[in-house]
Amino acid sequence: MEFIIFFSKREIPILGSDVIKLTDTIDTNKVFEITPENYTNILQAVTNDIDSYVGCKIHFTGYVYRLIDFDENEFVLARDMLINENTSQSLIVGFLCTYDTAYEFKDDTWVDIKGTIVKGDYYGDIAQIQVESMTQCDEPENKYVSVPDDTYIPTSNMF
Repeated sequence: MEFIIFFSKREIPILGSDVIKLTDTIDTNKVFEITPENYTNILQAVTNDIDSYVGCKIHFTGYVYRLIDFDENEFVLARDMLINENTSQSLIVGFLCTYDTAYEFKDDTWVDIKGTIVKGDYYGDIAQIQVESMTQCDEPENKYVSVPDDTYIPTSNMF
């Protein structure tokens, strides 16, 4: 059984690996690299406080995953989050994305994207990536992402 997770509200981390204080602002022209280690922290942060991240540019890889009610230009850029190493039990996590020619990429195709965070609508407000470039890539050696950790900080004063 597969599940897709969009995290619920709670205090959240900021993009990037630098230490940022609440009084700092984040340069929305910088492209933030998302890694397997920070993927779910960033997903949770953006999901919980969409408005603070609108306009941020991100770069990451994942595989194309679609739900039955998606438009032809919509997909989730998904990764598997390993929740039990002993049983290899995992959940699908990811960002909803839009790209004009997304239909050219089949489900389960690994892709590398660059895009901008926008506020979208999928049964309510949702963080969405407006993809600017998308290329097929090889599946990484470690296709799993880490579970969110407790390194959260509020971002109400960001941007």
